[in-house]
Amino acid sequence: MPKKVGTQNWRKKRIQDNLEKKEFRYYIFCEGEQTEPNYFREMKHLIESDPIYKNTVLVEIEPCAAETMRVIKKAEEYVKKNKLQKGQIWCVYDKDSFPKSDFNGVEERAQKLNQQNYNIQYYTAWSNECIEIWFILHFDHYLSNNHRTEYIKYLNRKFKELGIGKYEKNLQNIFDILHKHGNPKLAIRYAKRIIGQNNGKSSAMIAPGTKVYALVEELAKYLPEDIKKKFL
Repeated sequence: MPKKVGTQNWRKKRIQDNLEKKEFRYYIFCEGEQTEPNYFREMKHLIESDPIYKNTVLVEIEPCAAETMRVIKKAEEYVKKNKLQKGQIWCVYDKDSFPKSDFNGVEERAQKLNQQNYNIQYYTAWSNECIEIWFILHFDHYLSNNHRTEYIKYLNRKFKELGIGKYEKNLQNIFDILHKHGNPKLAIRYAKRIIGQNNGKSSAMIAPGTKVYALVEELAKYLPEDIKKKFL
């Protein structure tokens, strides 16, 4: 028997009402389609599995498959389309080979948008030149401004030393690997130190560097206690 339209609409409204009741809301827009979303999906799953936070914290992850400036544009479009009234909007993106003006432009655009609505605030979680620098910081205070292929070589060597196979892009369990075999608390400390040592420089000029730690630190507040203590 086909479902009644009225029933479907009622269920959809109930789900939306439940989402709107959540006090803390995070909307994460990732430049990549898999590596970054996979990392944050594991955090999302842990938060939603916790009876303390599953009814109060909302984490939505949107893979964008778009370059730097398009990520924040897609975030803006999402906010308007869904008529969001409050929440933190996070843009996760890499420098790669994109122009410095575009890379810096995301932060500049976020600052302008944040003046328009206090309840909807945009944040940037960039990596220069790629997300792998955040992964490396779980093992080492890495300061060499190398091409991303060198970062992947480093991770391959480290994974081999630890006996956990080979590092590959798009690993489904990358968050699990890093918090079990690496040191997230040190990664946050190292990332902050790098930013602090480059105070006053634009994001495009900080290489290597990453602000992914800021989003991780924010979400880590809601992780189960045994995992949270590895971050905070």
